[in-house]
Amino acid sequence: MSTAGFLAYALTLALAAAIPGPGVVALVARALGAGFRQAMGFTLGLILGDLTFLTAAVFGLALVAEALGEVFVVVRIVAALYLGWLAWKLWRAAGNAAEVEAMAKERPLGSFIAGLTVTLANPKTIVFYLALLPTLVDLRHVSVGDYAVLAALTTLVLLAVMTPYAALAAKARHVLRRPAILARLNRSAALILGGAAIWSLVRKV
Repeated sequence: MSTAGFLAYALTLALAAAIPGPGVVALVARALGAGFRQAMGFTLGLILGDLTFLTAAVFGLALVAEALGEVFVVVRIVAALYLGWLAWKLWRAAGNAAEVEAMAKERPLGSFIAGLTVTLANPKTIVFYLALLPTLVDLRHVSVGDYAVLAALTTLVLLAVMTPYAALAAKARHVLRRPAILARLNRSAALILGGAAIWSLVRKV
């Protein structure tokens, strides 16, 4: 692949990732509810999901992905249920400052899994890697070295795009420290996550 090809891929991915979708909405809600550390765990899950689709596209597994459409439906339902559970936890803890702080100190593994499932169930991500990517990259001539560069670019671009979302939302959470405001903030985050869960569950595509 040429430098121009890598640049086109990176710019297109950055634009696609920056447009608020289910992943960005859920990331912001996670940062508002549990802080920056949990949000970055969520971001790493998002990145792994993207790398999964990148790998599928590069190694010609698009047909397999289409054949396993029912699996993606299951993943979507699991993602919706997990987001709903996170929303319930946030809502329940909103009036209890100690419980909110305890959530922020949890290990980020749960946030990582949430980010992964949200990405795997996100149709925008599926379309980008399995439909749009072949228009940017000649997948017939991608070497192992090219794939490694694409994977590195994907990781760096998504970190660069998602980290500011997480940082700004987490900063807003820490600035608004009064218990009543913090409770409203966490309930708002719970509603966002709950809405994302319902949307993931009921949408057709």
